[in-house]
Amino acid sequence: MRIGVVGTGYVGLVTGTCFADSGNPVTCLDINADKIATLNQGGVPIYEPGLEELVKRNVAAGRLKFTTDTAAAIHAAEVVFLAVGTPPAADGSADLSALWKVVDAIAPHLHERAVVVTKSTVPVGTCAGIERRLKERTGRDCRVASNPEFLKEGAAIEDFQKPDRVVVGVRSPDVGEKLRALYLPFLRTENPFLVMSPESSEMTKYVANALLATKISFINEVANLCERMEADIDDVRRGIGHDSRIGFAFLFPGVGYGGSCFPKDVQALAAMARDKGVSPRILAAVHDTNLAQKKVLGEKIVAHFGGNLQGRKVAVWGLAFKPRTDDVRDAPAIDLIERLLAGGATVRVFDPEAMDNVRAMYGERLEYAATVMDTLDGAECLAIVTEWGDFRRPDFDEVARRLKAKVIFDGRNLYSPPEMRARGFTYHSIGKVPVGQG
Repeated sequence: MRIGVVGTGYVGLVTGTCFADSGNPVTCLDINADKIATLNQGGVPIYEPGLEELVKRNVAAGRLKFTTDTAAAIHAAEVVFLAVGTPPAADGSADLSALWKVVDAIAPHLHERAVVVTKSTVPVGTCAGIERRLKERTGRDCRVASNPEFLKEGAAIEDFQKPDRVVVGVRSPDVGEKLRALYLPFLRTENPFLVMSPESSEMTKYVANALLATKISFINEVANLCERMEADIDDVRRGIGHDSRIGFAFLFPGVGYGGSCFPKDVQALAAMARDKGVSPRILAAVHDTNLAQKKVLGEKIVAHFGGNLQGRKVAVWGLAFKPRTDDVRDAPAIDLIERLLAGGATVRVFDPEAMDNVRAMYGERLEYAATVMDTLDGAECLAIVTEWGDFRRPDFDEVARRLKAKVIFDGRNLYSPPEMRARGFTYHSIGKVPVGQG
């Protein structure tokens, strides 16, 4: 099946590459000529485990092409996936300006039987809006469907190739069958292919992300309460997680969620609710709780130094919003860095993949370490913000030698408080009583 993909960001690139790898000729379209040149040479502008290998293999096989030419990407495509960004507007709603530009651009080149599929996360009613707009531009009824993505950064290839479900929103059974045939290679283990209306499909994406974000904000709020009541959040988490109605997924306390999905999708769903006269009280609380949680680690550090960070040197491990990605959008590390710099601290950072993205934001305002351990030299404390495997089992003797003071603020609860106490560290984590103080 000939496929066109508009947008070579995270979603578009993974989508196009995985469909090519299952035997389809795929052409990806983007307006960024430098990015397209890099991709045609087998390079990948984002970090995602396994993606570069798949891109190179399918480019070499001739199944995967990249272009800036709209006609070349669209005119022969049987299915056109729209995978452009829908960032939050000032009021939290999704900004669809890029999507509408794309719809206008592809309209003159669409094959009359082509199916246009929204992969972008879009508000309920967007498919209907695309149908109307394409009819205005082409003079005919065009087939439009919704197919939200449920990819986790850091595990996107596996998520795409082994989905726990595929959701499509269609107006007619034949479009649903066309998409089922396209996804069939990825559904060999009988995981469900769920067909519904475009409106239900669009809503499904937002509700899924909002519910996962709710679990994170909830466990973080409980963790903060545990600290004040001398309870241990890990004990509490185990106590509730074995309840089959609750489970363990997304019940790990930390410094809040970030990335390109949860923050904007919670706000966008809340904006849709307000637009329909519904008060999104839970969604508002989820968002506000997360914003507050991002400040927790910085507040712990400020309190440790008696409210004065001026001249202090702080080491930071982890910049990406989660491991196995270089994405720093809405990353909790950025909130921490801003607080430390505002207080007059010197900040030295390390991340296995996200250093270039942070350097582009901060330039010489930060110090950039070449290795994990180099981050620590002369620092008065260490803050851990991302749970990379590199940080889970360090040589604590070397950590102690390199730090000026044996103080760790662990925003991901990587270590055991009793072990930290035995090693002589002052250790602050999330939802646990601090050890080694005074």
